[in-house]
Amino acid sequence: MSADAMSAPLPPPPVWRLAQRMSRIKTSAVREILKVAERPDILSFAGGLPAPELFPLEAIAEAHAEALATEGRAALQYSTTEGFGPLREWICGHLQKRGRQSNADQVLITNGSQQGIDLVAKVMLDPGDLVIVENPSYLAALQTFGAYEARFATVGSDDQGMRTDDLERLLATHKPKLVYVVANFQNPKGTTLSLERRRELVRLAQQYRFLILEDDPYGELRFRGEHVPSLSAFDDEGVVVSLGTFSKTLAPGMRLGWVVGPRDFVRSLAIAKQSTDLHTATLAQRAVVKLLARFDYAAHLESLRPVYGERAQAMLDALQAHMPAGTQWTHPEGGMFLWVELPGGLDAQALLPKAVEQKVAFVPGAPFYANNPRPEFMRLNYSNRPPDLIAEGMRRLGAVIAAELG
Repeated sequence: MSADAMSAPLPPPPVWRLAQRMSRIKTSAVREILKVAERPDILSFAGGLPAPELFPLEAIAEAHAEALATEGRAALQYSTTEGFGPLREWICGHLQKRGRQSNADQVLITNGSQQGIDLVAKVMLDPGDLVIVENPSYLAALQTFGAYEARFATVGSDDQGMRTDDLERLLATHKPKLVYVVANFQNPKGTTLSLERRRELVRLAQQYRFLILEDDPYGELRFRGEHVPSLSAFDDEGVVVSLGTFSKTLAPGMRLGWVVGPRDFVRSLAIAKQSTDLHTATLAQRAVVKLLARFDYAAHLESLRPVYGERAQAMLDALQAHMPAGTQWTHPEGGMFLWVELPGGLDAQALLPKAVEQKVAFVPGAPFYANNPRPEFMRLNYSNRPPDLIAEGMRRLGAVIAAELG
């Protein structure tokens, strides 16, 4: 380094100072891994990505063209915060088939269900408020609640979902404002909350007076077993707020989701949304209404389910064939994920770079834990790869794990 460079004055510190709460927000492990995993030479099972070849591309294009041709000026104009009325009405009718009774004024259209999580947290949580989650739980929900400076308490889960007996013991000494649950094909584990536990969870919410935030992005993707009613089907006191989305069934790039809940609560969410983004994209909302009027959505769902079922089974078979003894995994009946416990106390985070060297990627499980992270778990996504590549990816991953075990 030259003498001039050494004597040059240091640049002034930045004029911006981040809010203290930013120190609580950790970067998404999934998003960071995707920067590497999206390389074309890597077989990635990291992202929660639906299969792009199943997007109804032509129908979506035609619906947008029709919306522009017949309602162009309205489709490109500002709109109401609550969302396009005909879309809200369609959602009510669709949810009624699944046991949820609601009116259009109980529905808010959002930018994906992720915005619904954020809006619920914004209107409910003061710094220090308690949120109860499963351990592990959906990473982006943990990020959101942490951003609003919530405290976490955690309950265990098993193959039937959240342990409501653990929750009841916790409620004897803790008073949460919110319990967050992904009842259908949970992210990251792929497990489903049983019917009995759904009834019990709603009963506990009514007794102890907390809100249940039921996040249901995967519920339409059941490829095995019997449909289980929404938590809201058991709620007659307004203790359940539900989230849904078109991201996993039509296309995530459209960013269309919804919140359904008590009328006054949804009104509060709409006020919060006004200061966030005014409203969800008008064109996308009107185009989806056109799409749903001319497109057999039920038949489309029926075409998705067996594909995802085949891919899930391909991964289960490949895990059985290639994983070293002592490896364990969940057996989902729908959705996009399964959860793997590594043998021999292996650390999934430490294993990831070695897997990437062998051109295969996954998400380490530790970031999905609000408390007491477990390093020996990983999440695998099966929806985004065909069976032959799933088999090859699991062969590579099994070899990496076996080599690490020595």
